[in-house]
Amino acid sequence: MSQTRIGRLFDRLRAEQRPALIAYITAGDPSPERTPALVAALQRGGADLIELGVPFSDPIADGPVIQRGSERALRAKTHVSTVLEIASQIRKRSEIPLLLFTYMNPVLRYGLERLAEDAVACGIDGCLLTDLSVEEAEGYTAAMRGAGLDTVFLAAPTSSQRRLRLVAQYSSGFIYLVSRTGVTGERTAVSDSVGPLVKAMRQATSLPLAVGFGISTADQARAIGELADGVVVGSAFVRTIEEYAASPELESKLEALARELSSGLLSKNR
Repeated sequence: MSQTRIGRLFDRLRAEQRPALIAYITAGDPSPERTPALVAALQRGGADLIELGVPFSDPIADGPVIQRGSERALRAKTHVSTVLEIASQIRKRSEIPLLLFTYMNPVLRYGLERLAEDAVACGIDGCLLTDLSVEEAEGYTAAMRGAGLDTVFLAAPTSSQRRLRLVAQYSSGFIYLVSRTGVTGERTAVSDSVGPLVKAMRQATSLPLAVGFGISTADQARAIGELADGVVVGSAFVRTIEEYAASPELESKLEALARELSSGLLSKNR
């Protein structure tokens, strides 16, 4: 498989010795029409990669902030096909890597092979299914990789060595490390489990490692950036969308938050 935008991004950032700022937003929140402009604002602020969340009625991995984002997007009639159209609109103006972030149920309803084909046509670079067990990932991975998409899997502090090896085996693009047990959401401090998890995962793979769940401030991003190749921020962006959804300031607020978070990620020494 030829390298995707995700792979090229991490190659470039590794050469620059800078971790990636990965921004999650729920596609369709506050409306499908506005999402491409929100992505553009995040990119102007320094986001390197966008996770486009597919809204789902039972987002078990997500905390209350992102759950409410999914509810708003569903009320705005955002479905998988809508998110793919949003991606195509983004791709008309930007080459920023796009990762589809979703759950098994919407994918199975849409159709695995169909999703892989349509995602590539719309400019998606990879997919992350939060509730797909890596032990059951072979068919999904084959379909995604066959279409030229990266497959990103999750590893957590509770993952066994066997699970880490499987995550390494089935992942491409990068690996998403969950900083703590539980659901997404802003926290006041970086979990002590991050360092040992990064170390254990690096023993199993040379793929880039990105850390998410609970990161919401520039200081936290800087601390994670010293350990990992990428920093994932979601709830802080979705909370900003919630707060300013009805305001013309929304784009500028998102851009400012992205700039603040990326300010500590300009360079690092390993």
